[in-house]
Amino acid sequence: MGWYSAKVFPRLLDWSMSREVLVSLRKKQLSEVQGNVLEIGLGTGVNIPLYPESLHSLTTVDKNGALNILAEHRIRMSPLLVEHWVLNAEQLPMASGTFDTVVSTMTLCSIEQVSRAIQEIFRVLKAGGSFLFLEHGKSSDPKIAKWQRRLTPISRILGDGCHLDRDIGGLIQKERFNMESMHTFPLEQTPAVVGCMYQGIARKP
Repeated sequence: MGWYSAKVFPRLLDWSMSREVLVSLRKKQLSEVQGNVLEIGLGTGVNIPLYPESLHSLTTVDKNGALNILAEHRIRMSPLLVEHWVLNAEQLPMASGTFDTVVSTMTLCSIEQVSRAIQEIFRVLKAGGSFLFLEHGKSSDPKIAKWQRRLTPISRILGDGCHLDRDIGGLIQKERFNMESMHTFPLEQTPAVVGCMYQGIARKP
């Protein structure tokens, strides 16, 4: 892990994810969670205070251990018992059919083997379980998508692996999920190349 990923990126991530426009979207999305929950990509823990206290359990994973410094405070302040793992999402150690809900917010853009991670999400969900996602990705506007392709090499460096041009909906639908709902929209107060949002719920049959 380089100096940028360990020292600079965690602060930039915390600032960008704490914007009110994103907090309100995440709060609405997390109101749908239930039972035993797994969050892919804990980041700096900005979702922790937004989870309902009725959860049975909350397990989180993130590959960037440097983010723990900022996340630990939010975990300590939470009434929930949070089990955190420092690992990537492409090979989860949990047994198949463990979780009622899996959550991913602004995470699928930066996972190296994203299709493998989505397969793992499917595996660890119980039958009938829900995958709740709030992500940014490829725009439906060809002009914006062209710039996303051009800027992704830079974004991968500055955003700790972030791809601007991933078709999030398409990636999820390639797996065996039933897409219960999904809509795309531009994120307010955000440049178009990074603000094409995908929000939805996919269910394991």
